[in-house]
Amino acid sequence: MIISAMLIALVFVATLLLNIKLPITANGGLVHLGTAMLFTVAMLFGPQKGAIAGSVGMGLFDLISGWTLWAPFTFLTRGLQGYIVGKIAWSGGRNGGSFTFNLLATITSVPFMLAGYYICERILFGNWAVPAASIPGNLVQNIVGILVAIPVCAALKRIPLFRR
Repeated sequence: MIISAMLIALVFVATLLLNIKLPITANGGLVHLGTAMLFTVAMLFGPQKGAIAGSVGMGLFDLISGWTLWAPFTFLTRGLQGYIVGKIAWSGGRNGGSFTFNLLATITSVPFMLAGYYICERILFGNWAVPAASIPGNLVQNIVGILVAIPVCAALKRIPLFRR
């Protein structure tokens, strides 16, 4: 429970303190390092902790930062994304130690995140066209997350504490 709480805090702080609102449209979203932290947590600690840290950490961010309407969708979407990354990265006993499977895991999770937020915005805005404006920002956020998380995870896996 303590480790989960610390991982939630890491995702929350990375999302809160290191974010840039994109000037694409009103719903263009944010680019933040919370995605990189979610990926790192899921690769290092597995699907359950990845899901918990992603959903609660980013859900809390939404609740306190003016994105309150998005919080329930974030909880579901980011929880699913963390679970997918952890499940693939930890498949076959790899425990997040394979560069190839970590990369595959993060890339595989992106369409689920995009679809989750697309559906969210469809519900919030009552329109199928408006949510398309968020896709470029969400893609950038995930690409930045992948570019940061993969090397960070590879470096941390060299430390005996993270070798399982």
